[in-house]
Amino acid sequence: MRELADILEEVKGTIAEACRKAGRSPDEVTIVGVTKTHGPEVVREAWEAGIRIFGENKVQEAAWKIPESVSGPDWHLIGHLQRNKVRAALELFSTIHSVDSLRLLEQIERVAEETGHRPEILLEVNVSGEASKDGLPPDQVPEVIEAALNARNVTLTGLMTMAPFAPDPETVRPVFARLREYRDKWESEFGIGLPRLSMGMTHDYRVAVEEGATWVRLGTVLFGERPKWKPQPLPEE
Repeated sequence: MRELADILEEVKGTIAEACRKAGRSPDEVTIVGVTKTHGPEVVREAWEAGIRIFGENKVQEAAWKIPESVSGPDWHLIGHLQRNKVRAALELFSTIHSVDSLRLLEQIERVAEETGHRPEILLEVNVSGEASKDGLPPDQVPEVIEAALNARNVTLTGLMTMAPFAPDPETVRPVFARLREYRDKWESEFGIGLPRLSMGMTHDYRVAVEEGATWVRLGTVLFGERPKWKPQPLPEE
């Protein structure tokens, strides 16, 4: 079995080449290690290999995994967040990539006010228009940006999207390009900076980096196929 450190170096090489092609610095791109269904031992190995940001899809899974894992990582929620799990999420994660509605933003703001948390947030945009994908339709994003800018307890730093799966990643390049274009448009309209673009996964991260990704969410390419995980219930708020 190959060492994770060796795999990570290969992935960094792919990112560096994509950056070179796009005229970017590799320092602009950070790997988010997606440890969905993997245990704390994988988190430790990845931490020792040099990964510093870890992404989890489910609050329930993170609630048992993070306390059992090595201390030090910055934990990000990259999966869909239900409003009744916001309180638990803010206890676990510094950053939420997947704010996909005004109501969710308002709930995060309310709970953050109560608990003293100050999360960084990204707005998830459904660029492709797929009905199966979470995310805000682009025409609804300005309203949510306005609300985020008026909030006192969250910091909006960027946008996230999930491209449709395609055997040829070149076919989803327009999705990543459009998110970058939307970002540039909204930065100009609101007079703000949105430096984070969370886009690109195992099968398409090279193309995402060429189109401006700053956070790439990588699981399978680093850790192999995911084991199964049985969800554990969380109490309702």
